[in-house]
Amino acid sequence: MINLSVLLIIPLVTAIAVMLSRNASQVRWTALWGAIIQLGYSSVMMYEYITQRAAGNTSQMLFESRYSWFSGLNIEYYVGVDGISIAMIMLTAVVVLTGILISWNVTKLTKEFFFLIVLLSLGAYGFFISLDLFTMFFFLEVAVIPKFLLIGIWGSGKKEYSAMKLALMLMGGSALVLIGLLCLYFNTDTGGGAHTFDLLKIAHMHIPIEAQRFIFPLMFVGFGVFTAIFPFHTWAPDGHSSAPTAASMFLAGISMKLGGYGCLRVAAYLMPEAAHQYSWIIILLSTIAIIYGAFATLMQTDLKYINAYSSVSHCGFVLFGIGMLTKTALTGAVMQMVSHGLMTALFFAAIGMIYERTHTRQITQLGGLLKTIPFIITVFVLAGLCSLGLPGLSGFVAEMTVFMGAWQNPDAFYRIATVLACASIVVTAVYILRAVGSSVMGPIKNEAFRNFGDATWNEKLASVTLIICIFAIGIAPFWLFNLVSPDTQLIMDNIARGIAGK
Repeated sequence: MINLSVLLIIPLVTAIAVMLSRNASQVRWTALWGAIIQLGYSSVMMYEYITQRAAGNTSQMLFESRYSWFSGLNIEYYVGVDGISIAMIMLTAVVVLTGILISWNVTKLTKEFFFLIVLLSLGAYGFFISLDLFTMFFFLEVAVIPKFLLIGIWGSGKKEYSAMKLALMLMGGSALVLIGLLCLYFNTDTGGGAHTFDLLKIAHMHIPIEAQRFIFPLMFVGFGVFTAIFPFHTWAPDGHSSAPTAASMFLAGISMKLGGYGCLRVAAYLMPEAAHQYSWIIILLSTIAIIYGAFATLMQTDLKYINAYSSVSHCGFVLFGIGMLTKTALTGAVMQMVSHGLMTALFFAAIGMIYERTHTRQITQLGGLLKTIPFIITVFVLAGLCSLGLPGLSGFVAEMTVFMGAWQNPDAFYRIATVLACASIVVTAVYILRAVGSSVMGPIKNEAFRNFGDATWNEKLASVTLIICIFAIGIAPFWLFNLVSPDTQLIMDNIARGIAGK
């Protein structure tokens, strides 16, 4: 029997064990084995979930646990998962494992570094399994402070500025979410004047439309800050560029997905009428983010800034799919979250490996690297091809699902936005091919580059793990589609009921 609390206990015990380790070697292996156990338990959970669904279990959430936390305010430790949650948990487990492998050579405050990485995974798991909104917010906050410390202590460049900017903007988003949650809480009624944070109960209530119109922007923008919604995206490029490699992988691969998940699971699901009324604004902002992010990336010469600005564009597809409010588009949004998490983690891992050897991220100073570090450059090229949407890789499947779902919305405004979003693929191809061509092709620009060693065992293992996952979605996407599709249908049903006023 699956107990979701184990998913929180594993990283908690791992974090404690890391702090009790006696030397750097023990720290690394403790963190690695903890991550392996996380991935193993998550895989068993997904297998059990699929098995129960195939056996006819139609409960909205599986593996539920509920304990009273603060009875006076009706706050509970209430957890459960559906297909969307399972997909996000598996993504988290893969990115954490590969991030630890990529960070194997960290020597500065090794114990503290791996402790914070493990703590980030605890916050992400708790967020994705929470069915009590207050508990969800609690775990959202757990994942903010470690990011600040990871960038401020182990980062590079203007790391203090970037860390402070990231923390302040994410805290600002959290403040909007908290205000929205409290307003939502006081607009619920479970009888006798009692209120609730229970997500499933709220979903079956009818929140007054006047309240929805006020609460929805708070919640959507608050969560949207985490996923770099335009114009609150500026923390992402600076944060990603200054963060150490593992933190960049987690920031783009997981943290930005917390926002997308919150926009879908909380804002759109619980306030369907407001989601329908504000959908045109969501589409407008996400379309701007997609196009602006693509053209801004075109202007960059730093590899990390290229990936960071492209993440703003690619995460725009997540909000774009949510704003379309069709089942296929919502499913595509979830698939895009998973695909982008894997793709950007691989991209940052490859960039980190290149930087560790060349000590530069400027594409004008690189060149001919394919001759000296062929494995690393192959990984770099595969990540770039996934980003530009090459068929057979996860990026193509996810974006095509979003586009197909978006086109199902017959309104002319939404169709025009879909065409513009599709056109951004051309710009993506330009900056990816330019970055790859300048960095890895041609003659070797620096003779010192000839003496580099290729990827080590830990770097190869991390890269191959992410590549396998990317191909698993790109070549056989049906398993992910079938995993999340029934639950996006439930969200669509709730939106349809809300629009109908039922």
